[in-house]
Amino acid sequence: FDLTRLEELDDLEEGSQKELLNLTQQDYMNRIEELNQSLKDAWSSDQKVKALKIVIQVRKLVYERILSMCVDNRVSLPDNFSPESVNDTAKETCLNWFFKIASIRELIPRFYVEAAILKCNKFLSKTGISECLPRLTSMIRGIGDPLVAVYARAYLCRVGMEVAPQLKESLNKNFFDFLLTFKQIHGDTVQNQLVVQCVEIPLYLTLYSPAIDWILQCIAYHAPDCCDDALLLNSVMSAFRAEFIAARSMDFIAMIKECDESGFPKHLLFRSLGLNLALADPPENDRLQILNEAWKVITKLKNPQDYINCAEVWVEYTCRHFTKREVNTVLADVIKHMTPDRAFEDAYPQEKFLPFLDMFQKESVRVEVCKCIMESFIKHQQESTKDPVILNALLHICKTMHDSVNALTLEDEKRMLAALINGFIKMVSFGRDFEQQLSFYVEARSMFCNLEPVLVQLIHSVNQLAMETRRVMKGNHSRKTAAFVRACVAFCFITIPSLSSIFTCLNLYLHSGQVALANQCLSQADAFFKAAVSLVPEVPKMISVDGKMRPSDAFLLEFLCNFFSTLLVVPDHPEQGVLFLVRGLLNVIQDYTWEDNSDDKIRIYTNVLHLLSAMTQETFIYHVDKVDSNDTLYGGDSKFLAEINKLSETVVSQILDHLKTLGKEETLKRQSQLAHYFFNTIVAHGDLRNNRLNQLSVNLWNLAQKHGFADTKTMVKTLEYIKRRSKQPDMSHFTDLALRLPLQSRT
Repeated sequence: FDLTRLEELDDLEEGSQKELLNLTQQDYMNRIEELNQSLKDAWSSDQKVKALKIVIQVRKLVYERILSMCVDNRVSLPDNFSPESVNDTAKETCLNWFFKIASIRELIPRFYVEAAILKCNKFLSKTGISECLPRLTSMIRGIGDPLVAVYARAYLCRVGMEVAPQLKESLNKNFFDFLLTFKQIHGDTVQNQLVVQCVEIPLYLTLYSPAIDWILQCIAYHAPDCCDDALLLNSVMSAFRAEFIAARSMDFIAMIKECDESGFPKHLLFRSLGLNLALADPPENDRLQILNEAWKVITKLKNPQDYINCAEVWVEYTCRHFTKREVNTVLADVIKHMTPDRAFEDAYPQEKFLPFLDMFQKESVRVEVCKCIMESFIKHQQESTKDPVILNALLHICKTMHDSVNALTLEDEKRMLAALINGFIKMVSFGRDFEQQLSFYVEARSMFCNLEPVLVQLIHSVNQLAMETRRVMKGNHSRKTAAFVRACVAFCFITIPSLSSIFTCLNLYLHSGQVALANQCLSQADAFFKAAVSLVPEVPKMISVDGKMRPSDAFLLEFLCNFFSTLLVVPDHPEQGVLFLVRGLLNVIQDYTWEDNSDDKIRIYTNVLHLLSAMTQETFIYHVDKVDSNDTLYGGDSKFLAEINKLSETVVSQILDHLKTLGKEETLKRQSQLAHYFFNTIVAHGDLRNNRLNQLSVNLWNLAQKHGFADTKTMVKTLEYIKRRSKQPDMSHFTDLALRLPLQSRT
């Protein structure tokens, strides 16, 4: 009924109800939404009578309004207040609400509105709620439409459980009243109406299930032990705990058999039973008989949709409790039922786990099924596997997912598919059969070449395989294992160029080169490092990071610092000359176009000095096992040291030239920071007994403070560090240096 058109409750006339009878379902839903908004508008504009007409869910607002009237001297009532504590104003307002409700002539709106504010009886009488519940229960008998009536009973149960859960007898009376009036469903009035509306009785009966389920949940322990009505039996199986149903599975099967075939469909009863058995196990001795009894009914279903709705539940039961033989028997039956006339196409939404993928001919659906299977495998597979049946099946599934990728595929979808395939790759292990493991990775590379994260994972997996081989051989490769690790290295070398992300390539070249070096594959390591050097000039100014474009300088700086650390232990190639890789990298850095407002080039040059300083030591600070680095190859040779010094002078000259360009007013702060950074490098890595270097450090110290941009605390801590070092053995020259480093005030 259209309540928004009425000004008084007495105006609820038949015409307003007839207006809604002519609306379509969608128009009716839209109208309900309009009424919902009208309630908000009416309440905010203080039109409380109008709001009462619009909605039955006013209980909370009414209750809180009356409760607010009970506040005395700003002290509100306790939760367990008695009616004696309620003042006359609140009681009068509460009674006024109930009088207004009593004036509603129509039964259904009067019932719902009074039920909605049932809790307000607490303001009037201790026994008000316990007296009203039976009366409202009896009122429902007057509702002629049994479907409308059952939802009224469900609502009353909801309210009753909320405001008076202790009054179980009222809930029981509600349910048994429903049982007494249930025969109305089979009466002429309802049956004739179903004919007019072209609704079949099985479909009509399913409309009752949610309401009956709710009622039974409220009174679960007081429900009847047995009944021969299919609808009620289905509701019992939905309302009770799965453990309760599973323990009595054979009893429920007996009851299902006795149900009338013309009413609620039996296959839905078996579906409900199967859903319970997916959550709880039946007695072990009954399991096979349960399956046989259920499948005898399921296999006779002619409608493919009815069949698959039921079969999908029992396939899970079969997988849980039986062997491959029983599972194959069930799957064969599914294929037999779903193949004729391409019936399986109508059942796509239900098929989420069956491994017979050929039935899923629509690509988008087949891919979704594959994703579900892979998610389940990754979640539940506890140990790695090399089972050829599993591998072949899952490779086929992963290939299906991979081949679905095209130019229109979203990046998030690509990431999800790649993550599933990578999860599978990481679960495959052939144990000590490393050659078989590498063959698997080679096959996977050819199958998944369009998903970059999968190729990255394969490169990492192959590098890990090479290092595992090294561990097993304890670093002493035989001719066979040496050839094998070279094969691993070759896999990585030819795979990396196919990647589009330049920093991914750079880092993988570096990582793979380190693995090659660790396995004494020196020429292969050189090839990786040369490839990395050659790639640096191609680094773009901006790169995408988490979907946002960011300057690449910081990432390049980080990579090069890691690269320098590795180059310390890389021995010079006998045919390439002294420090060939270091010179090549310096040339690339020199030619790279850096941002005008960036000092990263100089920070990189400063880190190059760290590397060159480490290379002058008689024994390097770290090595790769079984690899002779330049300290061993050159043995402190004077020519080698002269080459390092020459390179160092060139780098220092580049740094000083850059510092001069920062002498403008707008760049003085950068000059100060860079001068201090370079000063720290000289103190940490330089030989300050050299007069030129000693004087350079003093000049840098003064330059850092010259224009007042130096941080005083940092300068003080730096000076304290120098003084502490001067007390160490052979460091007396630091005492003289400290005296030449004044602290300038910022004024």
